[in-house]
Amino acid sequence: MGVTGLIANDPAANSAQLYVELWVSLASLLRSYTAAHGLNGKLQATVELGEENITVRHGDNWLALSRNGAEVNWLREDGSSGALEFTEAGMLKSVNPWSPSARDQGHPDLEAGAGVGEEEMDMAAERWARELMAREPKTGEQAR
Repeated sequence: MGVTGLIANDPAANSAQLYVELWVSLASLLRSYTAAHGLNGKLQATVELGEENITVRHGDNWLALSRNGAEVNWLREDGSSGALEFTEAGMLKSVNPWSPSARDQGHPDLEAGAGVGEEEMDMAAERWARELMAREPKTGEQAR
């Protein structure tokens, strides 16, 4: 049996690859939503993707995401932060949905049909993009 056969039969390897794919998808969603929210602005956001980090910047606003397996930690320029977790269904689940930081930023929403503290990944990306792009940078300020 080749290496491919071993990986295909290894649930841990499948989960690890799933979380990598979800991570890349999250970065893509952030690119799309920041572009959409910036259509009427003079400055677009930048989205930097790494194996374990995503950084989104729009002027002084920024969002830093870091991933370790299924765990996703986020940090904003104002110091607010939170911990989320990818589910195998492609949702983001709050590690502690009742924490003040999760409720203040609205991540994740406690939506009907989702498990407690779960939110569709695209909804979380859109919310972050909207928050980042809400303020137009000052004149002369550039995306970093």
